[in-house]
Amino acid sequence: MAVILVVDDEEPIQELLRFNLEKEGYQVLMAADGSEALGILEEKQPELVVLDIMLPGISGLEVLNQIRKTPKFVELPVIMLTAKGEEIDKVLGLEIGADDYITKPFSPRELIARIRARLRRLKPSEENNDILRQDLHIDLDRFRVSVRGEYIELTPKEFELLRVLATYPGKVYTRDELLERIWGYEYAGDTRTVDVHVRHLRQKIEKDPSNPEYIETLRGIGYRLKG
Repeated sequence: MAVILVVDDEEPIQELLRFNLEKEGYQVLMAADGSEALGILEEKQPELVVLDIMLPGISGLEVLNQIRKTPKFVELPVIMLTAKGEEIDKVLGLEIGADDYITKPFSPRELIARIRARLRRLKPSEENNDILRQDLHIDLDRFRVSVRGEYIELTPKEFELLRVLATYPGKVYTRDELLERIWGYEYAGDTRTVDVHVRHLRQKIEKDPSNPEYIETLRGIGYRLKG
């Protein structure tokens, strides 16, 4: 599996990401500041970087700038971590060359989904990254969904929910399973979150949300994509 460098000076964030990424089979390298990150980059040459903007010493934006100035790292995927309210930093990061960003606090599942999407782009010829179900088309690389030929705007959570259901059509997922896969343990027990997102998703992709063509409810159990 891919080698991922996580750059963050908050130990709880480090441990959270190490646990979840290693559980997915990734090899994880850690750096607590910008100088350490640049040293690891040169020595280990990871395949993707998760980079916090607010770092002691050299900022995350400066680390990103150094990465993009180095020819061998020009195409290295970088996902920025930002705190709420850092809109200017997000814009600067994207202008310098960040591939994506995610705002703290975040769901590890959402970050992992974005990491997978970025890593797939490095090997476009090795696998088919589209899911086709009836008139439903999910483009995993571009985080885009179209229904009956029309593109639908989804939130990251809605996209991940649809992806999980569409990967194995006909498979029934309980609400607790979906919570764990998409939102993580921090939402444990709050199954209303799943119901709300399914309702919003149906409003976007179904012709008649009251008589769904795609997402079926199994009363008292959970949901499945009709196979």
